[in-house]
Amino acid sequence: MLSTFEVVAEPSRRRILDLLREERRAVGDLATALGLAQPAVSKHLRVLRDAGLVTAEVDAQRRLYRLNAEPLRELDAWVAPYRRHWARHLDDLERHLDAMPDDRPVKRGGRPAARRSKR
Repeated sequence: MLSTFEVVAEPSRRRILDLLREERRAVGDLATALGLAQPAVSKHLRVLRDAGLVTAEVDAQRRLYRLNAEPLRELDAWVAPYRRHWARHLDDLERHLDAMPDDRPVKRGGRPAARRSKR
């Protein structure tokens, strides 16, 4: 069985999860939204279902798929230290930029003039 990391590494599966985050959907709806053939979407859904990331419920003649975000906690826990790392560095950058002198010319109204891009 694939790990959650391996399952969500595939871009089409991440797109399916994004769509299911919004609302439950049938295979045909997902295929249309993704521009993929229905058998390909069905294979991706089977992998997602085996990983516990989606559940299916029968509604008349079709199956509706719904996101189960619980297994994504494993990913969130793994990413958390990196999120803290980047937040700390971005805070350092913000402090550095705030400490820099602003030597742009001031236009009327007391606001710095916009910088012109060099082309």
